[in-house]
Amino acid sequence: MKKPRIKLEVRNSFLLLLTALVWGVAFVAQRQGGASAGPYTFNCIRSFLGGFVLLPVIPFLDKVTGNQKRPTKEDRRTLSVGGAICGLILFVASTFQQMGMYYGTTAGKAGFLTACYILLVPVLGIFFGKKCGWNVWVSILVAVVGLYFLCLKDSFSLQLCDGLVLLCAVCFSVHIMVVDHFSPLVDGVRMACIQFFVCGAWGMFPMVAVEIPQMGPTAWLQSLGSIDVWIPILYAGIMSCGVGYTLQIVGQNGINPAIASLLMSLESVFSVLAGMLLLQETMSGREILGCVLVFAAVIFAQLNFGKQKNK
Repeated sequence: MKKPRIKLEVRNSFLLLLTALVWGVAFVAQRQGGASAGPYTFNCIRSFLGGFVLLPVIPFLDKVTGNQKRPTKEDRRTLSVGGAICGLILFVASTFQQMGMYYGTTAGKAGFLTACYILLVPVLGIFFGKKCGWNVWVSILVAVVGLYFLCLKDSFSLQLCDGLVLLCAVCFSVHIMVVDHFSPLVDGVRMACIQFFVCGAWGMFPMVAVEIPQMGPTAWLQSLGSIDVWIPILYAGIMSCGVGYTLQIVGQNGINPAIASLLMSLESVFSVLAGMLLLQETMSGREILGCVLVFAAVIFAQLNFGKQKNK
């Protein structure tokens, strides 16, 4: 019985690596799109896009996998509750993150502060019986040091906008724990789809009540009339939401949330690598050291020492 479980863990770890890759490339898109269209509008539109992208995927996957089982009333209730809770938390987390970047947090600092969820997840996991071995705790500390070298080039100081991104990290850590609870109980793609529509629906309130009146309806519509705005929105909606968060929900099934958070923290590494490939940016020795430390931490966290068991 161990072999199938090991194969499942390897597959899901790979899915979380893909999640980190998609999110890493999306970081630049988030900053550009939020600055052009406004943070509330950007999050609202990209969330709805993520939901609409998954609508045709659900029946296709049912046909491919042969899933003809009719869900019970209890199954539908669990799915709805899970999707609604995840959607609300995702709305709060993405709003804090986008607002922090909109008001001045640099992309590098935002990447570091957001990735602080790797410290919070194992702490929260203790209260839910999700214990992890000593090597995971060591890996978390090494990863934090690596992220510091990777994301921060200047002296480290916190401003109000940085506090918003820290609140985002807290929300994302809660989101990871909620996904860990519901992912074994429901269909991951369906829950992701509900999550995005709930997140988009919540996002409409600040967009209509705050952003459109501040910008003016005409200026708001004009801000959405440029292809330069829609490219980051489409990537964030289709890839970061539709693909990335769905891979997260599916990939977290059976993976210790502390290790899952470490794997997903590689988004900071991939964001730097994407900058090199897409924007012809260069990496300093400090950034290379940060990448090496984060990769080493992720690998070390996967090792099994003695009789250690990750629940």
